Order: sequence, then structure tokens, then C-alpha cells
Amino acid sequence: QVQLVESGGGLVQAGGSLRLSCAASGRTFSSYNMGWFRQAPGKEREFVAVISRNGVVTSYANSVKGRFTISRDNAKNTVYLQMNSLKPEDTADYYCAGGGWGAKSSEYNYWGQGTQVTVSS
Repeated sequence: QVQLVESGGGLVQAGGSLRLSCAASGRTFSSYNMGWFRQAPGKEREFVAVISRNGVVTSYANSVKGRFTISRDNAKNTVYLQMNSLKPEDTADYYCAGGGWGAKSSEYNYWGQGTQVTVSS
């Protein structure tokens, strides 16, 4: 069992940056691929990025490629999402997810409670 807690969300102006963190409990964090999803008001949850267990392989949604970077520190049981050049359309609740791979949220077993990101124009 893995428990995930996100932090780092907030209000930022367009063009600004934020770094989200997701802290995981348990001693098996390094066994899981980890992903980030987001959900804007009135929209479905969508894939943002995923990173492999050892941090070598990453994949991004086209909408964030070149602006967002996912990384992890297995010694700290933490996965990060560095978000640069933020746009108003990036406004959403951001969720950390573990145990899956790819863009389908149904493939992930563990979820955090979410952290809100608001980008003002």
C-alpha cells in the first residue's frame, strides 16, 4: 500500500513556474512508476507525465512537452513536477498517481488528494 500527498500548488501568473511535489509513504516507492494527472473544472482527468521506477524513462502529454519536467528522488520517496512557462489553460487540480504507466488513469493503483494550480492571465 502506498499513500501519496501532493504539495506545491498555488496561484501564479502566466509565464511563471511552480514545482509540485508528491511524497509517498512506504518502503516500496522505488517499485512503482509514478505519474501526474490533472483535472480542470468541468473536464475529465487527463494525463500529464509519467516516470519509470528508476527515473530513466519519462513520457509527457503533448500539451506540456518542453514546459514540464517530471523527476523523482527514490531516497526521499518523492516525485516532482517542475512546471515552467505556465499558461491559463494549465489551471487544474493536479494529482500524483502510482503503479501504472501511460495515459489511462484506470491503470494507476494509488492516488493523492490533489493540489490546486491556478494560472492567471
